[in-house]
This record gives sequence, C-alpha cells and structure tokens, in this order.
Amino acid sequence: MIKLQSLTKSYDGRSAAVEGLNLTIATGEFLALVGPSGCGKTTTLSMINRLVDPSDGFVLIDGRDTREWKRVALRRRIGFVFQDIGLFPHMTVAENAGVVLRILGEDRGRIVSRVNDLLALVHLPAETYGNRYPAEISGGQRQRVGVARALAARPAIILMDEPFGAVDPLARDKLASDYRQIHDSLGLTTVLVTHDMTEAILLADRIALMREGRLVQVGSPRELFSAPADDFVRAMMDTPRRRATALAAVMAQA
Repeated sequence: MIKLQSLTKSYDGRSAAVEGLNLTIATGEFLALVGPSGCGKTTTLSMINRLVDPSDGFVLIDGRDTREWKRVALRRRIGFVFQDIGLFPHMTVAENAGVVLRILGEDRGRIVSRVNDLLALVHLPAETYGNRYPAEISGGQRQRVGVARALAARPAIILMDEPFGAVDPLARDKLASDYRQIHDSLGLTTVLVTHDMTEAILLADRIALMREGRLVQVGSPRELFSAPADDFVRAMMDTPRRRATALAAVMAQA
C-alpha cells in the first residue's frame, strides 16, 4: 500500500507545486493521476520514489516512511517508466533490459534468463530483438524495452510518467492494453501519470484528478462520471464523450 499524507512540494519556498495531498493507493491497484499540464502530477509521482523530496508531509509504503529507506534500496522496490524511455543507445535491447540487474550484481546466467523472460513478457523475443540496438527498433518497441527494464528487479510498484505519449496511436493502444495485462498477471501496484482522460478511463481502477497542485477528486471512472465534485471534474470526464461525438459527426459526413 502507498499512502500520501499531507504531501507538499515547493521548489521556490513560496508557491506549491503540490499542496496538502492525501491519497491512499491499495496494493494491486492501478491508479491514474490526471490533470492539466503543471498541476503537480509528475512531482507527486517523483516524490513516491524520492526522485524529489517533499517539502512537507509523508510517503508511506507498506506503513514505512520512505525517508527511512536508503534511496537505492527504495528504488529497487519501485520500477519507473519514463516518457522519453532513456535507453542507452550503445547497449543492445537485452543489455538495456538487464542493466539494473548488472548494477545489482546478479549472476550473468541469471541475468540472461531473466532478460529472456522479460523480453518475452513484453512481446519482444530475445532471439529476434535481443541483439538489436535502440536505433534499430520502433518507438513503441523501445518503450516496451523500457517496461521490461522497469520490471527487471521484480518491483512490487511501477510508476509511469506519460509512458505512451511519444508512441504512435496504434502502437500506443496495444502497448497500453498489454501493460494492463502485465499489471494484472504480476499483481503489480501501478501509478500512471497521464493527461489523456480516455487512456485513464480505459486502464485505471481509479482516477485521481489534480488541479493547481491539489487533489480535486478520486474515484472509479463510474463514480467520477456519476458524481463529479465540480465543473472541472465534469469537464474532464466529458472529454472522451466530446471526442466521440465529434468523431461521429465527421464519420457521418464521410
């Protein structure tokens, strides 16, 4: 379980990027953090694994304050998938997927076995893709390698910061649905930052909506549709419906 208590972050000592955020994420849950640019989503995500330290408040993982953990030990328990992927261009796909295991000093044979399993899990079989370099595969495939790398040390928690945003639409949909299957099959706890409400509705068990550094409302997609807390939540939840209506109008003219 992840618990955020009165979580606050100010970078300049005056204005708060995140202010007084209280949120509990259950073990095994898939939670999406959604809101406009600059609302504090990524800062909140980064405070969970201490890429950024809070100015005030606490992050508890399984009841333990993350400040009690050494950063390296904490991050071994938490995988992170970035929007820009961040693969090493001079390393092969297999080497990128196993880089965390090498840092941890795992035996070479175990690394090879684990990497083979991981690449199979993300639908990039090692016999086909393992010896390729990032420049030799597509953006969607590179992001799959990023997911494999995040899973390498068998973390219980995965943090994802706009992980599908730089991928073409067809690859994005497939990658997102495949990751949801991985989440379920491995019993992961996932926190996804996205500005795409449709993506959040389709993937997440619950959605936490943020605005100007504050948590506005959290609930299942059904709960947010049926009982929005204010006009902001209502407008955010109406976004997929407006897109569908606009698409239907275009199709009617075709």
